[in-house]
Formats: sequence, structure tokens, C-alpha cells
Amino acid sequence: MRLLATWLINALALFALPYLMRSVRVDDFMTAMLVSVVLGLVNTIVRPILLLLTLPVTLLSMGLFVFVLNGLLFWAVARMVPGFHVFGFWSAVWAAMLYSVISWALTTLILKD
Repeated sequence: MRLLATWLINALALFALPYLMRSVRVDDFMTAMLVSVVLGLVNTIVRPILLLLTLPVTLLSMGLFVFVLNGLLFWAVARMVPGFHVFGFWSAVWAAMLYSVISWALTTLILKD
């Protein structure tokens, strides 16, 4: 049940992004749900591999390269899923950060232990 609630919270966070950033567009709520699943899978499978491969760059940048990596993955998901559009790389970086904050805040408020 908690997994389903987290999935819905992430979809709500994605659906809220276009209201906060003009450079992100989500066509409908079902697209947001699909994007949250794909983004979850990419963050679970691809992100750890890329973090390991880019560890030297991440260490040299004192961890700031992780933001770039998150933006690249967010942008890649926008390219994969029809109905989800991010216009530009830096928009993807800011959208990924904003999505993380919104998702964390909603999860903290709604899913209390």
C-alpha cells in the first residue's frame, strides 16, 4: 500500500511541475503516472551505474555533478515518454531538483510512520 501511495505522490509532484515551470509540460495525469514509474525504474537501475562510472568527476566537483546527472536522467525520461516534455537541459536540471523537493515534502506530510 505504501508503494502505491508513493507512486501517486510522485505522479502528483510531476503533475505540479508545469504549474511551477513553463519549460516542463505533462499532458495528463496518466502520463504523469507513467513518467513516475519510468523515472523510478531509471533511478533504480541506471542511476547507480552512472554514479559509479562518473565517480571521479563527482568527487572533483564536490558532488555537484550529481545534479547534472539527475538532470540528464530526467531529460532522458522526457525523451522516452510521449506526453512529457522538458525544453532544454538546464530546465531538466532545475525540474529534477524541484521534483525531488516536492516529492520529498509530499511524502513527509502524507506518509508519516
